[in-house]
Amino acid sequence: MSKSKFIFVTGGVSSSLGKGIISASLAKLLQSRGFSITIQKFDPYINIDPGTLNPYEHGECYVTDDGAETDLDLGHYERFLNVQTSQANNVTTGKIYQTVIDKERKGEFLGKTVQVIPHITNEIKRRIKLLGEDNSYDFIITEIGGTVGDIESLPYIESVRQLIWELGKLNTLLIHLTLIPYLSAAKELKTKPTQHSVKTLMESGLNADILVCRTEHEISNEIKRKLALFCNVDVESVIQSIDASTIYEVPLLMKKEKLDEVVLKKLNLKDYNHANLDSWSDFVNNLKFPNYEVKIGLIGKYVELQDSYKSILESLIHAGSENLTKVDIVSIHSEYINDKQIDNEISKLDGILVAPGFGERGIEGKIKAIKCARQKNIPFFGICLGMQMAVIEYSRNVLGLVNANSTEMDEETPHPVISLMEDQKEIINKGGTMRLGSWECEIKDKSKVYEIYNTKTIFERHRHRWELNNKYIDQLNVKGLKSSGINPKTGLVEIVELPSNDWFIGVQFHPEYKSTVESPHPLFVSFVKACINYRKSN
Repeated sequence: MSKSKFIFVTGGVSSSLGKGIISASLAKLLQSRGFSITIQKFDPYINIDPGTLNPYEHGECYVTDDGAETDLDLGHYERFLNVQTSQANNVTTGKIYQTVIDKERKGEFLGKTVQVIPHITNEIKRRIKLLGEDNSYDFIITEIGGTVGDIESLPYIESVRQLIWELGKLNTLLIHLTLIPYLSAAKELKTKPTQHSVKTLMESGLNADILVCRTEHEISNEIKRKLALFCNVDVESVIQSIDASTIYEVPLLMKKEKLDEVVLKKLNLKDYNHANLDSWSDFVNNLKFPNYEVKIGLIGKYVELQDSYKSILESLIHAGSENLTKVDIVSIHSEYINDKQIDNEISKLDGILVAPGFGERGIEGKIKAIKCARQKNIPFFGICLGMQMAVIEYSRNVLGLVNANSTEMDEETPHPVISLMEDQKEIINKGGTMRLGSWECEIKDKSKVYEIYNTKTIFERHRHRWELNNKYIDQLNVKGLKSSGINPKTGLVEIVELPSNDWFIGVQFHPEYKSTVESPHPLFVSFVKACINYRKSN
């Protein structure tokens, strides 16, 4: 039997309350006491994974080392804990049903009628317990997506009910995250939505052990007692989660509210270390009291939804703290960039980051922004599609290859400087078939990236189908755009840089997926430092 304790986190009243941040914050507090932790996310949508979802639908698709395309909350888990996640940490209803249907087709149910209970719930329970099988973790925190009362969440809620009964109360704990809205007209906080949410939970056979209440205003002791009475919890188990200036304050606020102490008490655990968040506090203090400030343009086609570039934004925060610098992000929609905006706004930035993406919409704007960065020596960082656009810009404007392009945008381009990888050409199904996960890259001596990484071999995470066409490498190198990172097995270019500029680097991989609070990614740290130097010199 697994030695792991299972903590379930559900949500009510409203979506986007921050179950992932609360889960990661609790995990950080327990980790700081010496416990081993992992977090998993169960999403109730029928997609097999977020890999085929538009960023406008669900935010960014996060990628793990083993090539899983997952929910963006796994990024929070890794950034907070500095521990890698995997395929097993993100499960969707699509995966659950696909597994059960595959078993039914093979005859594994011996002719029985396949039903939500017990077959779907059994598969959910199996997946929940999977991470605890080798006894690697003291705690497994399971976040249930959506809100209680949603039709699609019901099988997960029932599975949690069954697991709590099977594993026992000393091995399981249920945290319910809810909202205490403030009515400005009445000038008071209202508890009724939370009462209804808890009632819905109880109708499914579940009692919350701890209530975490999102709020814009301090919750009084009187309100806590009221919530405790009507929601069937003790007063110390009503935890306030007030709005914070940064998500990285939340672990400190939860420590102040004694969330981890209440959890350990309810699970009857007594022999543990004191929580030590000194380095975390230093990180937050660096964010709050910076010595410098830089303005970096984030050029992308999904900028209306900040979650589309969540990992990039967080990586810039990590790098900002490391450099004692406040990073002001200017989100610029690449589809609408024109010469006037280049002159009046983009040329006045301290740094330009061109973000990943798919499809031809907005690429000409990205190319214009890159040309501006190159010609004015503004620090430039291109990620995935951003690197590819840098290659196209250089091919058109320096090599003189008129109409150079990517075959993703123009299949008939006379100069396909970016082309579809050979192993992608016969692929029809789009889900889970890109070049995904961690791949090796060898860095060339005396390059800018060698100075940054200070090592010859790196492993970075990928998510793409198109690559720099090897037929054009020599031309680009001769004219000054150097290939400074190569995959040793495939020969594909992973990194390009322009030595004639102070900081001009494009990478085919996604460094943002590996940046954490404890280990800010060296490329982002170096990029922000270059932006500081550029601002000082200008």
